[in-house]
Amino acid sequence: MGIKLTLLIVFFAVMVGVGLYARKHTASVDGFVLGGRSVGPWLTAFAYGTSYFSAVVFVGYAGQFGWKYGIASTWIGIGNAVIGSFMAWVVLGRRTRVMSQHLKSKTMPDFFGERYQSKSLKIAASAIVFIFLVPYTASIYNGLSRLFEMAFNIPYEACVITMAVFTAVYVILGGYMATAINDFIQGIIMLIGIAAVIGAVLAGQGGFLNAVGELARIESDVAVTAGQQGAFTSFFGPDPVNLLGVVILTSLGTWGLPQMIHKFYAIKDEKSINTGTAISTLFAVVVAGGSYFLGGFGRLFDNPSLYDSTTGLVVYDSIIPHMLSTLPDILIGVVVVLVLSASMSTLSSLVLTSSSTLTLDFLKDNVIKRMSEKKQVTAMQILIVFFIVVSVILALDPSTFIAQLMGISWGALAGSFLAPFLYGLYWKGVTRAAVWASFITGVGITVSNMFLKYIASPINAGALAMIAGLAVVPVVSIITPKLQKADMDALFSCYDEKVVITKKRSLEQQ
Repeated sequence: MGIKLTLLIVFFAVMVGVGLYARKHTASVDGFVLGGRSVGPWLTAFAYGTSYFSAVVFVGYAGQFGWKYGIASTWIGIGNAVIGSFMAWVVLGRRTRVMSQHLKSKTMPDFFGERYQSKSLKIAASAIVFIFLVPYTASIYNGLSRLFEMAFNIPYEACVITMAVFTAVYVILGGYMATAINDFIQGIIMLIGIAAVIGAVLAGQGGFLNAVGELARIESDVAVTAGQQGAFTSFFGPDPVNLLGVVILTSLGTWGLPQMIHKFYAIKDEKSINTGTAISTLFAVVVAGGSYFLGGFGRLFDNPSLYDSTTGLVVYDSIIPHMLSTLPDILIGVVVVLVLSASMSTLSSLVLTSSSTLTLDFLKDNVIKRMSEKKQVTAMQILIVFFIVVSVILALDPSTFIAQLMGISWGALAGSFLAPFLYGLYWKGVTRAAVWASFITGVGITVSNMFLKYIASPINAGALAMIAGLAVVPVVSIITPKLQKADMDALFSCYDEKVVITKKRSLEQQ
């Protein structure tokens, strides 16, 4: 216990110390929200990766989908690395940075308002962000607190409140720059921790080959491959169709999540984008790939304590904590700090995104006229506290499994924003009506499915919402009135501006 507590105290002290160090960047709105658009590749790449992967992935998703699909769940991590990290940086990174600076937009709703010349779209987008980031935040508290209960026997409520307080302190003190520096530190911890935990868990099962052999003997209870041995060690697992739905939601979803896209707004320059792409992809391979690979061995730890005493169903959120409960104290301490790092980095990103969106896109000029820079920063700091309190209240009485909470959040946000944001960066022909149609489709499919349950899994419903948006936006854009051509030409002129760079960055034709 002494080792675990020491690691925690050092961790929290460093986080607060970074918040104090970064206070100098919080004097302006641009500094508080974007770090002055001067954040380098390593900090940005780690901020992207640590915002992507949290206790939701390590405890919730790795446990649930490792149990359902076996080692094939590793495909989810590979999809996260290739689609959610590499392709997101290549397709969105440079264009987002250039256009967001040209439009002087600091948030995703602000982008929609300026890009589509509509204040109503900006306000609607800010409402969607605030409402649907809450369940995601609650799911992170839930996942982390279950691990704390296992490691320290601390009540769930105390875990949630303690984590909320420390997150609020360093985000309020240092804004985006504090979260970026802390994300870098936390990312290093995550990389080391994942490698150590996988090695220790497999060693406890007699090594990798023995663990795979034992897993292959377990009969599948999935409807598609019921009774089949070896399904949990097969290439695509016992249920490839639903596995694909998880890959789409967790990989393509990042393209439409405001807390992820926000990282591209703040990056410094061209070189930083190229370097950040490589770092972010490698980070995802290790952290996401490692988490799902570890979860794939969950059935080797089958135990009566994993089942709900009333329903007899598996409590997925308990699988990973149970797997780790047999590790030595020092490794449990590493795991706790690992998941705490992943979770607090994601939480800080979520609360900063939500508070900045509400302040800059809703309160400023709509509710409060002539809002000074100082008042805007103060409002964001107050809203950070408000957002955390609301999330804590929801987390203290969670209604469903971690993965389902995240599915609802990602489905609504990415289902609404992915298509109009992606098309808006590349195509002048996207119309306001198409953006409204995407918002209605994303929120409509997610919310209606919560009540009607016409799609059994919220994960698959979220994936459907994203794909539907990608189809709806071009169709509606073709049949609805276009924005003024002159305005669109002026807006897209930012991509045609001439800049001078060194030969090492560009090899011109001779």
